[in-house]
Amino acid sequence: MIVIPAIDLKDGQCVRLLQGKKEDATVYSDDPASTAKKWESCGAKLLHVVDLDGAFTGSQKNIESIRKIRQAVNMEIEVGGGIRDMDRIDLLISLGINRVILGTVAIEKPDLIKEACRKYPGKVLVGIDAKNGLVAVKGWVEVTEVKAKNLALKMQEYGAAGIIYTDISKDGMMTGPNIKATREMVESLNIPVIASGGVSSITDIKNLMAIKNLLGAITGKAIYSSAIDLKEAIRITEA
Repeated sequence: MIVIPAIDLKDGQCVRLLQGKKEDATVYSDDPASTAKKWESCGAKLLHVVDLDGAFTGSQKNIESIRKIRQAVNMEIEVGGGIRDMDRIDLLISLGINRVILGTVAIEKPDLIKEACRKYPGKVLVGIDAKNGLVAVKGWVEVTEVKAKNLALKMQEYGAAGIIYTDISKDGMMTGPNIKATREMVESLNIPVIASGGVSSITDIKNLMAIKNLLGAITGKAIYSSAIDLKEAIRITEA
């Protein structure tokens, strides 16, 4: 299992939100590229970047910051938040982004998922954000009636390279991930799953490591607040 540091972008700054609420933002840095370099120096192999303005508005606003992050580091980068059409996917891939994360469109424009998977095999991940097992969209503002597991199975069928699964009731709360729901998601699928939300201690990392075949765990707030030493977390997972 790999540990994946997160950079959430809002107004060009590196921030963290509490349970995805845009009014509960803590600014950690106004230089996201240097933050990315810091995480790479700790041994990170993959960086998770979210355009929060894009997630809330449906239109990415932080492309310049994403470009600078890409130029600053050698590690692989996955980007999500507000990617709602093929033009934006094309642009991100052309910038050297390794994988794009599609979320809201999995519900609203499933044909775009199919098209993107055909055009960029292995480069399309689907982000599934769930509350009580049901999918939330538009920056978690709306909770649908769609079951997270059913959507994941459909996305696997469409050719998605993997699922990023977030339990949004846990995100940013520093209360630990939803191990049971994450294990169920992993066991339901043949494609890789990355866990997100609530990863707040080395113990959480170890608990997630116990889930057989879980590809990785994303951590954000915990590494910014020093609740997790990223270098130490990576060392444990590589031991």
